[in-house]
Order: sequence, then structure tokens, then C-alpha cells
Amino acid sequence: MSQAILKHFLFKGGVHPDDGKSLSASCPISEPPIFETYSVIFQQHIGAPPKPVVKKGDEVKKGQVLAEAGGFVSAPVHSPTSGVVSDITEVIGPMGLASKAVIIKADGKDEPDYPFEPIKNWHEISGSELKERVGAAGIVGAGGAAFPAYVKLSPPPEKKIDTLVLNGAECEPFLTADHRLMLEYAEGILEGAAILAHILGLKTVLIGIENNKPDAINKMAELAEKYDGIEVVGLRVRYPQGAEKQLIYALTGRKVPTGGLPMDVGCVVQNVGTAFAVKEAVVDGKPLFERITTVTGTPVVNPGNWRLRIGTPISKVLELAGGVKLQPGKVILGGPMMGFAQKTLNVPIMKNASGILLLAPEEVSQYTSDPCIRCGRCVDACPMNLLPSTISSAAENEAFELAEDYNVMDCIECGCCAFVCPAHRPLVQHFKRCKAEIIAKRRKK
Repeated sequence: MSQAILKHFLFKGGVHPDDGKSLSASCPISEPPIFETYSVIFQQHIGAPPKPVVKKGDEVKKGQVLAEAGGFVSAPVHSPTSGVVSDITEVIGPMGLASKAVIIKADGKDEPDYPFEPIKNWHEISGSELKERVGAAGIVGAGGAAFPAYVKLSPPPEKKIDTLVLNGAECEPFLTADHRLMLEYAEGILEGAAILAHILGLKTVLIGIENNKPDAINKMAELAEKYDGIEVVGLRVRYPQGAEKQLIYALTGRKVPTGGLPMDVGCVVQNVGTAFAVKEAVVDGKPLFERITTVTGTPVVNPGNWRLRIGTPISKVLELAGGVKLQPGKVILGGPMMGFAQKTLNVPIMKNASGILLLAPEEVSQYTSDPCIRCGRCVDACPMNLLPSTISSAAENEAFELAEDYNVMDCIECGCCAFVCPAHRPLVQHFKRCKAEIIAKRRKK
């Protein structure tokens, strides 16, 4: 029998920012209308870009493949609605760079043409066949990294996996999409978790949910009682609890080694949104072309949670939320700790768009970075046991090999160090540059 349990471990470091979740936590998931056009970026995941299979002028249906996976670490992309391919061009993506995309002019009919049939009797189907379905459905990590789920479900034979960890922590401030998903679609999440466990051949599933979501904990624990091996764990609130390595430690006490992956300690981690997408792909035959996204912030007239289709521009999403009460000082795709500020509202929703956050001008700080005062607050806050101040100095002096020696590649870019820094050092930016330089050097070799 499954139940909510409180036994867990407390990871080192972390911070407690104002969560701002009250703005949208009580808002049920809403369904938007069909918009006139959708700009679907092809590269919606970590890994090789997919290969387009449509051209200008083609008629497409909802769920039809627009681009096939371009390799093992890749994922296909599917149409969010029915209509005509009006163009294949470049649009500005979430990172501010031009990205190749297909523009779909909707016909308003929203006619589906899913590339596969529902599998109701998935218990009787082999794990390998179900895994192929997950890959064909284009499912990627919904928690932010957008890593292809198929790859995570394909650990090397020498890696013995015994535990599936489901991330329901949603530790990022302001975001409540996973919270609402767990309240409104708990049964689908749990069935998706059972399917994932079946694919991996596991009997143990741990679902971690922070204690600031007691209603979600109770709902998930109640419904989990019918599933053998699934336990719901209430976790003390602490950012970045939802990071893979921190969540694994909190739930199991296992420490992923430096430079290692969850599979090195027998775990596979998936987001609750990913588990729900797996259920839809297997049981309903539905590929991934939409997701639950939080739209929030003090400037927003009606903060809430919406089921958004990929390719929907931010501008249209804000219209759904009633527009703004005042001119925002910043628009962020994602949350305030790990999200990315946007320079245009034409950026389309992608598979990993967990939130759209608007900050008022008084909530946005403009500051000048000062020299490090060696206070050590960043060291205390770092959940990865790194020395942020030392790595930052190495970055400023372009001593990237030294930064690598100090394990900058283990940085999860959570922003805890910058959050507590009294000198307002651009620590995360320094680490991003170090990692980019190190990766470029490795490729060159």
C-alpha cells in the first residue's frame, strides 16, 4: 500500500526565496481557443535537431509529424493543430537566437491524425515496445531541460536501475503548473509512472512533493494506494529541491558522484508532467504537442495555468490572462531563478515552457557588480558543494582549465549563489561562459 511519508534527507545548501505561488496556485487549468497561427520551432530538446518532413503548402493535421528525430538523442515534433504550412523560416527562440521553425496557419477544425493507436492493455506489452512509443511521441523532460525521455529510459546494461524518481517538487518560485497537474490529473500521472516503471522493469517509484503543496500530496497519496511500489514523499521546502541530484539525495540518501548521472546510483528521474505525457502517448495514442504552463506575476490581470500548444506566441498567452495592469519591467520564460528574460513577446511556447513570469519595474533590480568580498555565502548556498567565488574569479581571468579543475561542469545553474551574493556578482553568467569554453575546447580536441 502506498502513502505519503515524511522520511527523507536534507541536501546541503539551497535557499528560500519568496515563492509567489499564491498568485496562481488556486487557478484551475484552462483551455485556450485555437489561434490563427502557430510558430513551431523544430529544436525543442537537448541533442541532435530533428529533420523536417513537411514543406510550404502542405496540409497538416493535429498530431501529425512535422519533423523526425535526428538521432539517438533527439525527438520528433508534432503539429499542434490542423491547417496549412504557410512557411518554413526562422523565428526568435527563448534563448534570443534565430531558430528554424514551421509556421502553421490553422484552419479552425483542429482535426487530429495521431501517428499511432492507443494501447489500453499496456501491462501486456513489452517495455521495449512502450519505450518506442515514448520516443515516437516526442516526449521530453517537462521540468525544463527538455532531455528526450527515450534516452533516459535506455540506460546501459551495466547500469542497474532500481528506483524511478518522479519530480513533483516544483521548487521554482511562482510556478504552479505541476501543482495543478497533480490536483487535476493525479490518476494520469500515476498511470504514467506505472508505465515508466514497467518500461524500466522496476518495482520502486518515489514521488517527491514539497510540503507547500499539502493538497497535492494528499491527492497523490490517496490515489497511489492502488499501485504497488509507488510512494509519495512530502519534502521540506527548499530550492533547488527539484534538481535531479538534490531530489535523489532527498528521497534515497544516495549521492550522485562528481561528473556522474542519476543512473550511476541506480535512479532514473522524470518530471510529473513527463509521466502524464507518457500516459497520454501510450493509453490515449496522443503525441506531445501541448503542455500545462503557468502565466503569473503582479502585472498580469488574471494569473493562472493554461494548457498551451507548442508554437503559441507569448503575446497570445498574455491575452488569455487578460493582459497586464501595468507595463512589466521584465518578461521571463520559466521561473525567476532559472528562467530566461525575453526581448520580444513573439517567442513561441515550447515543450519545456513551464511558466511565463512578468515582473513589475519595482521588482527588477538594476545593479553594478562589485568585487568579491570573500564572505563565503555562495559556498554555503551551493547545493553542489562547489566554490562559486573561486570559479567566478577563474572565469574573470579566463582561467577556464582552473574552473574545470574546480568542477564547474557540475554546476546546475540554479542561481543560489547569485541570490545570496551581497556584491551582486554575475556568478551564473560566469559559470555558463566557463562551461561553454570547456565544451568548445573538448570538441576541438
